[in-house]
Amino acid sequence: MFGDFNAIQVGDTQTLVKDITEADVRKFVDMTGDDNPLHVDRAYAETTAFKDIVVHGMLGASFISTVIGTKLPGTGALWVSQNMEFLLPVRLGDRLTISATVLKKHERDRLLELDTRIVNQNQQLVLSGQGKVKVLVSAVPEAAQQQEERPRVAIVTGGAGGIGKAICLRLASDGYHVVVNYRSQADRAVAIAEEINKQGKTRALAVQADIATEEGAQALYQAALRAFGPVGVLVNNASPRINPKPFGHTDWGDVQRQIDVQVKGAFLMTRAVVPGMSERRWGRIVNITSQVLDGQPSLGWTGYAMAKGALAVFSKYMAAELGPQGITVNCVSPGMCETTLIGDIPEKAQLMIARQTPLRRLAKPADVAAAVAYLVSSDAGFVTGDTLAVNGGMAIR
Repeated sequence: MFGDFNAIQVGDTQTLVKDITEADVRKFVDMTGDDNPLHVDRAYAETTAFKDIVVHGMLGASFISTVIGTKLPGTGALWVSQNMEFLLPVRLGDRLTISATVLKKHERDRLLELDTRIVNQNQQLVLSGQGKVKVLVSAVPEAAQQQEERPRVAIVTGGAGGIGKAICLRLASDGYHVVVNYRSQADRAVAIAEEINKQGKTRALAVQADIATEEGAQALYQAALRAFGPVGVLVNNASPRINPKPFGHTDWGDVQRQIDVQVKGAFLMTRAVVPGMSERRWGRIVNITSQVLDGQPSLGWTGYAMAKGALAVFSKYMAAELGPQGITVNCVSPGMCETTLIGDIPEKAQLMIARQTPLRRLAKPADVAAAVAYLVSSDAGFVTGDTLAVNGGMAIR
């Protein structure tokens, strides 16, 4: 097994004690060809300022590699850089204590910065320096990955809406316990939870929470933990009504409402679930964006589009940052979907959009739910930072 990078902490130290003998020097000369008489000829060494044989400096330094390769971080370590200063000569018979201490840890690159030093039997510092070590990742057999237990608990924000309901039902059918989040539609959320519970395959719970507040996001997360245990899936789906307005009639409050729910809500919920997911080295986050970010802008949807755009950017940055922790972050971007969100759009306009779509229809909530189900499945284990468009070909990239 390769070194456990996750278990290594700043301040960790490992040491090695080595007595330097003539045999060590001879082996080093045979390997390197460095037969400088200062290292092997006592008569010559006595004519120098050192008055006795000086052991090759790199012989002592080579034991830093021993510490790195066998102790810290251990198997799988790749020593990528080192600077060092030789402070005192090493003599035959010296007992050296070689140590490495973690100064910094870079999660994304799996890189350690180490303080390296060698002290002799008189507690004199012989060598000091700093090195960088990369901890390689071993390939895990596919069968072993499939056997690992994954948390089968999903939180769906905005779960009482049309797309939210479809996502909740699909995840439940795929074996997830589901927390159906709602802000005001209690009857719809409770009905969805009851429908899932009646099926008997998994359980569901309706939880009222305003995820645009720190208190609401934490309350939702804690309710999931109490009811079902560790959360493995987060779907940030909550969205206010679009409420289209021309720019002249739009004030910042209209924009802020969209940002608070879609961006701040996703931010707070992500912050709530990430520590647990990171600890288990596995998690799936899916953010529901929109086709409004592609193609011709939908006039009057400025606030809604601004929030969706920010959510898309947030998703990419989280994918990059959380990937090393085993967490994937992706988006599903629906086209116009048959939900109450499009209730303010005239039926004629809806029919026109459907005719302009290569598949000649609007998206259905189940189409979006199927995309979410794929992104949280093991089949999408190597997919992150991506956007899955569910628009029937209306906007082709």
